[in-house]
Amino acid sequence: MNAITDLKQEFAPAMRVLPKLLEARAAQFGDAPLFSCGDLHLSYRDMQQAAARVAGALMGAGIATGDRVAILCSNRAEFMPLFLGCGWMGAVSVPINTASRGFQLQHILSNSGAKLLVIEDRLLDVLDGLDLGKLDIARLWVIGGGALPDLPGMAVEHLPQSGTEAEPAPLRPDSPLTILYTSGTTGPSKGVVCPHAQFFWWGVYTGHMLGLRRGDVLHTPLPLFHTNALNCFFQALLHGCRQVVEPRFSVSGFWPAMARSGATVTYVLGAMVPMLLSRPEAEDERAHSIRVALAPGVPAPAAEAFTRRTGVVLLDAYGATESNAVIGSTMETVKPGWMGKLLDGFEAMIVDEADNPLPDGEAGELVIRADEPFAMSLGYFGMPEKTVEAWRNLWLHTGDRLVRAGDGYYRFLDRMKDTIRRRGENISSYEVEQVLSAHPGIAEVVVFPVASDLAEDEVMSAIVLHDGAALTHEEVIRHCEGKMAYFAVPRYVEFMSELPKTANGKIQKFRLRERGLSAATWDREAAGITVKR
Repeated sequence: MNAITDLKQEFAPAMRVLPKLLEARAAQFGDAPLFSCGDLHLSYRDMQQAAARVAGALMGAGIATGDRVAILCSNRAEFMPLFLGCGWMGAVSVPINTASRGFQLQHILSNSGAKLLVIEDRLLDVLDGLDLGKLDIARLWVIGGGALPDLPGMAVEHLPQSGTEAEPAPLRPDSPLTILYTSGTTGPSKGVVCPHAQFFWWGVYTGHMLGLRRGDVLHTPLPLFHTNALNCFFQALLHGCRQVVEPRFSVSGFWPAMARSGATVTYVLGAMVPMLLSRPEAEDERAHSIRVALAPGVPAPAAEAFTRRTGVVLLDAYGATESNAVIGSTMETVKPGWMGKLLDGFEAMIVDEADNPLPDGEAGELVIRADEPFAMSLGYFGMPEKTVEAWRNLWLHTGDRLVRAGDGYYRFLDRMKDTIRRRGENISSYEVEQVLSAHPGIAEVVVFPVASDLAEDEVMSAIVLHDGAALTHEEVIRHCEGKMAYFAVPRYVEFMSELPKTANGKIQKFRLRERGLSAATWDREAAGITVKR
């Protein structure tokens, strides 16, 4: 039997909920280390108790099963007990990218209907750009020792240090665990409703690909508000490993951090590998215990160079917040330039625009579905029409263009959606356009991806000004600051007299994508203009 079969038999469907997973592993592994972040080190038993205490504090604050709790927090010790505490008592966590600002943040908090917002003290100024009176937030918990803000009509206090241990909620595999907001394509960000069983299967399938062993140290520099790092925790929990969370990704600090923790497995994204390879070769690239890394989206030449220099095998894979780890390989079956084969437990097709299946070797959209109940998300929160659109014909339409070879391996080609992927972050062109369109001098604007030297995309905006308006490139950038995530602020700006359009006036964004940069394109990095975070 393999790890997938073993865990499927060990945890019957009713056991595939967070409280039962924590209880089972606490009973089995007890004082073995499970989680480390900064100065916090928790065993399996410690983490179960911490989740129960946080749940007690939440219930004491009036949070009930099904209520949403928004979390605006970076990789620090408080995050994971809070996330698990919500899951223990049946509340639904809403982890938010700490770079979210303005329009996007207002939308996420409004759409989720969060009753409680837990926020780091260093991020409190983001509230200045929100209309709090239009939100359902009744209580604010502040992480850190900073001064508490005075917010009329809202109860504000520091994050409670402890609470009475609460009993676990009677949950089902389809009970929502968390809502993760992923960038919209032609509209605002969509909240992906992830049930408890989905994260059970994330841990099962990804752990199988990585070949996890009891006692492995899974060290991630990726943010806990994204699927990847949350998935890493469930890998650790299910496979008897320890998760180590780094505060942030650092090119110079990456290898020393891995050596200190004794990491055996790590996690990187497409743009991170070229950044690490840009350093001069050094001894610390081999002074580690890492055998494998989950590394989606790394170009094949960079992956091969990385393995030669560091000894670490990079595994590409395919998974989306809406789905699970669907396509992948193992150390024994990895094939550079290809994501891998379809994993047992899923169905997939490459289809044309009418959902007709295409033969091997012909590119089309990847559509997928799961064999196991609730191994994928439940849809988009508060957006039933978007849910129906994405899951039409009973298949999840990924919006990604792939090709399948005759040997069953899949290759990623490009995105069919109007989403920009920059250095591991998904950016909604719609949301950037909304901010730019609000400038009184801008008549029309489109935002689209252009190729980056570090793999993935850079953000470009093409702007038509109102007659008589005067606006500099830097003024465009300064208008964006504080109104969107720093990584979404366009690198490239081009003023145009008109945008390409169809006969009926629809902007042909694809023409600008195909054209890319021109002699008239301004580059803020070349101009030395930095963006405030």
